[in-house]
Amino acid sequence: MKYYFNFITLVFFLSLVLIQSKSEAGSPNQEITSPSVDEVAAAFSSPPVEYGMTFYWGWDGNVTKEVIARDMDAFKARNVRVVTLEPGYGMSSPYLSPGWFESVKLAVELARQRDMRVWLVDEGKYPSGFAGGKFSAERPDLRMQALVVADRITVSSGETLSRKLPPETVSAIAVNKADDSNQMLTIEDAQLNWTAPEGDWQVLLVEHQFRTSQTRAVNNPSRGKDTSNSLCDYLDPEATTQFIEFVHEQYKKYVGSEFGRTILGFRGDEPDYSIRGIPWTPKIFDEFQKQKGYDVRPYAAGFFAPRLTDEQKRAKADYWDVWSDLFSKNYFGVQAKWCAQNNLQYLVHLNKEDNMPKLVEGEGDFFKDMRHVQMPGVDAIWNQIWPGQVTDYPKYASSAAHLFGKPRAFTESFAAYRTQPTVQQAKWVLDYQFVRGINMVEVMFVPASSNGKTGLSGWLMSEQFPDVAAYINRTSYILSQGRPAAQIALYHPTTSMWLGDDEANTSVLAIAKSLLERQRDFDFVDEEALCSILKLEGPALTNLSGQQYRAVIIPPVTAISKTAVERLHQFVNAGRKVIFAGRTPSLIPDKTFLNAAEGPVDLSWALLEPSGELTDRVIEALPQPDVLLNEPCPDIKYTHRKLRDADLYFFFNESTSDKHTCTAFLAGKGQAQIWDAMTGRIETIDGAASENGFVRLPLELEPYETRFVFIGPLPSDI
Repeated sequence: MKYYFNFITLVFFLSLVLIQSKSEAGSPNQEITSPSVDEVAAAFSSPPVEYGMTFYWGWDGNVTKEVIARDMDAFKARNVRVVTLEPGYGMSSPYLSPGWFESVKLAVELARQRDMRVWLVDEGKYPSGFAGGKFSAERPDLRMQALVVADRITVSSGETLSRKLPPETVSAIAVNKADDSNQMLTIEDAQLNWTAPEGDWQVLLVEHQFRTSQTRAVNNPSRGKDTSNSLCDYLDPEATTQFIEFVHEQYKKYVGSEFGRTILGFRGDEPDYSIRGIPWTPKIFDEFQKQKGYDVRPYAAGFFAPRLTDEQKRAKADYWDVWSDLFSKNYFGVQAKWCAQNNLQYLVHLNKEDNMPKLVEGEGDFFKDMRHVQMPGVDAIWNQIWPGQVTDYPKYASSAAHLFGKPRAFTESFAAYRTQPTVQQAKWVLDYQFVRGINMVEVMFVPASSNGKTGLSGWLMSEQFPDVAAYINRTSYILSQGRPAAQIALYHPTTSMWLGDDEANTSVLAIAKSLLERQRDFDFVDEEALCSILKLEGPALTNLSGQQYRAVIIPPVTAISKTAVERLHQFVNAGRKVIFAGRTPSLIPDKTFLNAAEGPVDLSWALLEPSGELTDRVIEALPQPDVLLNEPCPDIKYTHRKLRDADLYFFFNESTSDKHTCTAFLAGKGQAQIWDAMTGRIETIDGAASENGFVRLPLELEPYETRFVFIGPLPSDI
């Protein structure tokens, strides 16, 4: 039997929700909420605009008022009411010019008239942080800097190298090319004096220089990526403040009255250090001394050695800890604070989320970077997410959102997909991310408005797309409600990767895959969160979303901090489980990695599983699952959120060929019901029955199929 909303009541409740959402859109104090079933149902059929998917809307060519209005009308007709405005090539008014801002002002007004919303890309292409070339042209002193090998000098056995060094030189090392061993060299009063022992030596001189990641800029005639438009110094808050003055403050002058209303926030893209060098800023050595208590400069050249000593690896990990901290606070933190003060959200994704060791190399620490932003994100490009591949990295963004009390996590999807997806495949890619906690979609598969030609094409103009767009809007809305409910924390080994332990990354991904295939949902939990924001409340670790973890799994790692070990021990004493899966840590850093305690650690209080596998004893140690299937089914994934009076479950059959039929037992009490995100209808589930705090129900999923199951009271007005 199907139930439908009373139309008058629906309009009344929907109006209230829309009014509330408009007043709260872009609120700097975004909070996880616990609405009731009635409150969620009131907006289910037509969710508030702010929850809708967005198109990356590129402005190539002469984009006139007629083009803007036509494209907006085309978007809205396809159930897309949010756009992400990106500067393009060949525009009639240059990026950041008065003419540019007048065009933006016009677009915002046209969006307001249509009850649409706008995200503003914070750069003239990508990555964020070069302000359309203004740092190179107007503030070269605030450009990105790096430590680089400035000179390589061959020195024979017995030869003495004596050289006066420029003030930019910070460190030197001698490498024996015969066996890659090295010696750290002493620099005194800008003078290097060293006599080579037996061997074939090369001396590396390291200095700080202005170096930038490549940028793709709208003002670059080649339209290619190069270093002609330098990024700012991400580690210097003055540079970020200047970036805001160049960009954000100018938008504020023209369209600030619509901040938090029509304009939802600023969208950042891939800020990172894709350089041949190591991030540096003028104050970093002083900051390092303050945080770590020693001078890192003698070690710095060793970071470029082909084979680092154990001591150099530890000093490098300390350096990564410091520069990633500066990146987090002085770039992401400064922008997030400005956005909050201006009733806006800051959403951003990093680079290479699908390859965490590479991300750590150029971004420092995913979770530190995302700690401040209002909406963490990931990027799905180059078919990274595609049937037949295992890519669980969307969990990074959703885990960060959960940890830091942010209600939403986003995906940029479909840029540079080598195989252009059909509508069905595109939906599969998004469902793959939805079930891993993503709840905001930005579609990149949209050619820009170019010289008067509409940007809508391909599957976006297909008959199926408006229904799929409505499905995405409803799914994003529902998955943004309530609190996340995963009870397992999976420790993320960023600090071990700083030490060169990429095996830790391989192992944690294997554990993540195994958990998801067993319908045991989890969040990644980083070192800093474990040591700070997670609060031990009774027998659980509670994050800023109010979500409670009742077990922690530690993958094979090289290092885990003394503070983290102490917190985990307290957690076990409170009656919960900590599982070390695989090899146990050999370093327990306190203030520094350089002086970290070595050797076996007393972990007798924890469950040790040397195999690193999710054995029966590990599974038994985990909290009681909230989803049980009567037979193994790795293809079925789920996510669970808790409302004030109900439990909501989202299921996805990731198989593109196999139908799965099983009996499911879901934690919760009340009426089992299906909320159909494709149609906006709600219906009860025949054959469901309550058993000991669970609801037993039939679960049948075709290939590609998803299903929302609510356990709780039926909406009162159906």
